[in-house]
Amino acid sequence: MAKIAFLGLGVMGAPMAGHLKNAGHEVTVYNRTAAKSAAWAEKYGGSAAQTPFEAAKGAEFVMACVGNDDDLRSVCLGQDGAFSGMSKGAIFVDHTTVSAKVTAELFAASGALGLGFVDAPVSGGQAGAENGVLSVMCGGDEAVFATAEPVIAAYARICRRIGESGAGQMTKMCNQIAIAGLVQGLSEAIHFARKAGLDGRAVIEVISQGAAGSWQMSNRYETMLDDHFEHGFAVDWMRKDLGICLDTADEIDASLPVTALVDQFYKDVQKMGGGRWDTSSLLKRLK
Repeated sequence: MAKIAFLGLGVMGAPMAGHLKNAGHEVTVYNRTAAKSAAWAEKYGGSAAQTPFEAAKGAEFVMACVGNDDDLRSVCLGQDGAFSGMSKGAIFVDHTTVSAKVTAELFAASGALGLGFVDAPVSGGQAGAENGVLSVMCGGDEAVFATAEPVIAAYARICRRIGESGAGQMTKMCNQIAIAGLVQGLSEAIHFARKAGLDGRAVIEVISQGAAGSWQMSNRYETMLDDHFEHGFAVDWMRKDLGICLDTADEIDASLPVTALVDQFYKDVQKMGGGRWDTSSLLKRLK
């Protein structure tokens, strides 16, 4: 069993850290809101730290699941950052969805300190985190990944190294690109079924068993039909991710016309006051 620090206790990070503790690891957590750290420590019997530096001190692995590029930099760098507290040979595993640019920056900074670094964004949503069945896509040195993989397994259904540093984040971009088109297609199908006077549940129950089936369809259609959009990944976060995808597409000369269009549809949802609705709320703008 390992000594682990976990930074970031949102809807994803808190249960992920809990799985590590339940697996028998020694876990110390840090969250920007100290009350969340204290509540987690009380629930799981772990320890809470006041700074990333304090949490990372003496840890073999430091996992992070925070909000964006700036949040990640803030928990890694500086006098109170995790990198300053980590010992040579320790491994930092970043589960945040961030740009390839910040990943390259932190990979270089960690390497200069003799630290390992794995970019390991996740997919599977809050339910996947709570049930310990996330898909984890990784980039980094092969030997470093091999050391970290058994620890990540505490909350993963699949954990795979895709390539060198940055490959994990690039793969997560592929994931978000695919989701954007799927959710828009599902929204249009439900909208069409309603306009045609069909029983939406019957329609989805049938077509989900054929070629149209997807995770989004199976896990979101009922709440969409019930006009309930407080479940899952928020529109504000999806727009952040799609912005990363579109910026990267410009850099590598990739064409993402559908992604760009759906990003604007999510902007419409934000204007409707739905920034905290989940991503299936694309249906709302069709009504």
